[in-house]
Amino acid sequence: MVRMSDQDQETRASAERQLCGLVNGMAQRIAEHLRLRAARLGLTAPQATALRELSGPMTISELAERMSCEPSNATFVVDKLEKQGLVERRPHPADRRAKWLVLTPEGTDLRGRLLELLGEDSPLGGLSRDEQAALQGLLQRAIRPESRSS
Repeated sequence: MVRMSDQDQETRASAERQLCGLVNGMAQRIAEHLRLRAARLGLTAPQATALRELSGPMTISELAERMSCEPSNATFVVDKLEKQGLVERRPHPADRRAKWLVLTPEGTDLRGRLLELLGEDSPLGGLSRDEQAALQGLLQRAIRPESRSS
């Protein structure tokens, strides 16, 4: 195994530090964008995230995975959305033990308004579709090292 020189290690560490800073900065901008748009609709950021991710019927576990949180946290958010009349729990068609989360007509309308607001001045809006796809691919490779080509 070839060992990197101290200079090469420092150069690599500096580049990684800068890249991590950019990724963190983008994540903060996206979170702030979501929070501000959610507030305009009387929602919290987690509620808006849940509505954004509820693109069709799904279980709490599926929603939690999409929200990048624990199922107990997703359940708390869904409970609030259910009390607001935006989400219903229905029997899962294939699993008697599970419930499906389904948007009500009001929830569907609010989700549509949310998606419109999220499209306004989006932090990623300055990137073309091809650039967004390239960024997505690079981030997926960074997050899932097993998907890197050998």
